[in-house]
Amino acid sequence: MKLTTSSVLLLLSSLFLSLSSSISAAEILPGSTLYASNPTQSWSSPSKTFSLGFITDKLTRFVAITYNGIPIWKAGGATDPTASFHFLQDGNLRLVNGSTGIVVWQSDTAGRGVSSASLDDSGNFVLKNGTTSVWSSFDNPSDTILPRQNFSLNSTLRSGLYDLRLLDTGQLRLRWNGSIVYWNSELNSSVTTNLTSPSIGLQPTGVLTLSDPTISGGPVAVVYSSDYADVSDVLRFVKLDSDGNLRIYSSARGSGTQIERWAAVSDQCQVFGYCGNLGVCSYSNSTPVCGCPSRNFDLVDPKDTRKGCKRKAELENCVGTATMLQLDHAKFLTYPPELSEQKFDVGITGCREICLSSVACIASTSLADGSGDCYLKVPGFVSTYQSPALPSTSFVKVCPPVLNNPPASSGKAWRLRAWIVAVVVVSTILGLVLVEGGLWCWCFRNSPKLSALSSQYALLEYASGAPVQFSYKELQRATKGFKEKLGAGGFGAVYRATLANRSIAAVKQLEGIEQGEKQFRMEVATISSTHHLNLVRLIGFCSEGRHRLLVYEFMKNGSLDNFVFTREDQSGKSLNWENRFHIALGTARGITYLHEECRDCIVHCDIKPENILLDENYNAKVSDFGLAKLVNPKDHRYRTLRSVRGTRGYLAPEWLANLPITSKSDVYSYGMVLLEIVSGRRNYEVSPETNCKKFSLWAYEEFEKSNVEAIIDKRFSSHEVDMEQVMRAIQVSFWCIQEQPSQRPMMGKVVQMLEGIIEIEKPPAPKAATEGSVSGTSANGSSSVSALSTFAASAPARSLSSSFQTAGISSYASGKECR
Repeated sequence: MKLTTSSVLLLLSSLFLSLSSSISAAEILPGSTLYASNPTQSWSSPSKTFSLGFITDKLTRFVAITYNGIPIWKAGGATDPTASFHFLQDGNLRLVNGSTGIVVWQSDTAGRGVSSASLDDSGNFVLKNGTTSVWSSFDNPSDTILPRQNFSLNSTLRSGLYDLRLLDTGQLRLRWNGSIVYWNSELNSSVTTNLTSPSIGLQPTGVLTLSDPTISGGPVAVVYSSDYADVSDVLRFVKLDSDGNLRIYSSARGSGTQIERWAAVSDQCQVFGYCGNLGVCSYSNSTPVCGCPSRNFDLVDPKDTRKGCKRKAELENCVGTATMLQLDHAKFLTYPPELSEQKFDVGITGCREICLSSVACIASTSLADGSGDCYLKVPGFVSTYQSPALPSTSFVKVCPPVLNNPPASSGKAWRLRAWIVAVVVVSTILGLVLVEGGLWCWCFRNSPKLSALSSQYALLEYASGAPVQFSYKELQRATKGFKEKLGAGGFGAVYRATLANRSIAAVKQLEGIEQGEKQFRMEVATISSTHHLNLVRLIGFCSEGRHRLLVYEFMKNGSLDNFVFTREDQSGKSLNWENRFHIALGTARGITYLHEECRDCIVHCDIKPENILLDENYNAKVSDFGLAKLVNPKDHRYRTLRSVRGTRGYLAPEWLANLPITSKSDVYSYGMVLLEIVSGRRNYEVSPETNCKKFSLWAYEEFEKSNVEAIIDKRFSSHEVDMEQVMRAIQVSFWCIQEQPSQRPMMGKVVQMLEGIIEIEKPPAPKAATEGSVSGTSANGSSSVSALSTFAASAPARSLSSSFQTAGISSYASGKECR
């Protein structure tokens, strides 16, 4: 084809315009300006992945760098609608309010030879002198850390009154108002050298790493996001949110949404100042909510409950007549430097009286954890946390009379009367509607097409967080008539199911359930109210006639026992040490949530490898929780559970002695599992190698001899394990399996010991417990199956008799040699 002169010119012109557009997207010249009145105006990175411009966030305008509309860096604070952002000729960036001319923020780079600016595809905005960087957003972060961005000693993330700093020890520290340290983690305690210039970075895979010239082998991992190793088209970033929590998020390109993948403070109410001064943080359906201690207080701002509370009558107005408002299951958060300054060793009554008699004291907290500690709060900022799971009582000084908050379920009398009138007026119409609706539902349930549509609407309900109620026919269809069995336990079998939205699920068909529908629904409500990364999620249930079924999320990698207790010819299924420790820590966090962070303390009663499931990324998910009897947190250390079942090898001594079963019984079981994770052997195995002793007792003897290598799974070589983590895990396991429940740590402390946050004292020798002579026999003589087994892809289907055989096979085989 012959090109004319005009065609050539047109082609060259198009290329020039394209090149100019590319250059303008990458470079910004001095004299350029962005205006708040023109929200479509922005400076973009070459690939348009990031852009810098004015955004509106909650009716307030900011200058920000955004990814998919998500702000990841901000210049200064809020502006008015007529503000402008200037790249001045002298090289300075300046944000100015149009109405007042007040400078909101500037880069202070005037006179430094700045000739251009650019926003690159990593999200870094750079002011340059030629090719040399003079100033960058990566070096001056606001509240976010991006991949390829180094967060060093001189860097600070800020969000409202909260800030994040990196210490020269390699620790990250969260503070409120520049003084109260409420989170301070070493993150990776394997780093023991003196650091010279540490920095934190986020890898694109979602791993937060610590770097320093003194660390051999390069950066060390300190935190893994829940979706780490997935390097698809996703941006991950670390953000200090306005609620004071540090989180890792991921955002898929083009989605415009962000998903939380990790949080520094797992319990949001533990963040100091979350509900403002004198505000009380509690939970409603797993969501933190803020309120006031009593009707002696008003909200500072009814439109924003996080701004705290104020007294209706100041203490100056009732000198000599003030009294103490009692708050059960509440504590005033006390962190350094307050932690040691106002501490007394007195009981609850003494804690109340000391504060009441002190002019300086305005509140106090008495801990009922056995320590006898009492903390006084002097005038200043008071941050309160209230939960039924907290073993503490607090007092607030108020002017009489004490006006307690009404129960959450109570309402205004006039509102009740209004409802009665309304019901009377519409009762006739409502009756007609119900009759018509009943006829329609009858037709609906008997139509296969409409029934399938019902499933899809139910799944939309599940997306909102509520458990889905399935009909028995729907689950029959989803499981193809209950054909593909994944496994079986003492309470029924588990089947693979494909739901209406094509997602895979595990359907548990319960058998021999004695409780009525009301009790069953209460148990379902309890299970569905638990939400944690390390717990198997309940999708829905069926309670129809005699049918009782539970629908769980499907775990692709099955249960932990399939990976820990593998034969040599199954080496491909063995987990490396890093994965094992990650699973051990995740399991501990899940159990901690059940014991200490739920509204009601949930004792699992059957912690074992078969009840620890693994998702596609080998994240631990504790299953089978919730059907054991709930324990009242008020006296959960002294309640007895006699109707639940456990499994041989994991039963705490108090089971066998018919003593009260508490959360410490789960701690014992977890200790046995932890020892198995380290060793790759069943805890009840005996063999000539262990001198015909129970493995846990033999392991302690080897630990005493400093022969830790003998305990570790023989499939690992010495360079394949982190010996410091191994030592922590072994010592924690021995603490957990102490005979006396009082000697065992709470699960929250177990997590801290595994993370290396607190030192571990040398554990005493565990004592042998006499278990049933029949392998697979539970404490009450029942078969060794859990109350509710949630099986997964690789969990083998086994009959009850094979469960007995599997449980005892190792000890039986080795017993021939150890007689």
